[in-house]
Amino acid sequence: MTSPEAVIRFSVSLPEQLLEELDRRVTHKGYASRSELVRDLIRERLVEEAWEKGEGDLVGVLTIVYDHHQRELSQRLIDIQHYEQVLVICTTHVHLDQHNCLETIMVRGCPEEIGRITTIIGGLKGVKLAKLTRTARLRT
Repeated sequence: MTSPEAVIRFSVSLPEQLLEELDRRVTHKGYASRSELVRDLIRERLVEEAWEKGEGDLVGVLTIVYDHHQRELSQRLIDIQHYEQVLVICTTHVHLDQHNCLETIMVRGCPEEIGRITTIIGGLKGVKLAKLTRTARLRT
């Protein structure tokens, strides 16, 4: 059995065009090697599967932009963040300009409840953007 830090080499056969596309992405995204890009692609897929199955330590970052002049919106956002089915890990609040604020809300919970809170917040009057970035704790 290998240690968690051990790196195992294996080979992959790809059609030439797919390999060329992989190399373009390595160059375009600034990866040091094909291996780095492939590792990231695998991790992304593992996160997607964890969310689809509702397994593991699921975490999301909800990014919202809203009009802070919208009456009672700030209080509604606070009330929703205290929803007991989703743990709000932390929030960050930034003033973009005279009218707009940006918040990131880091949440932990099951995918259905995180999706529900995202939909509720995104539907509030005065919220201009609500985007969820999904992630999970990976053991790789």
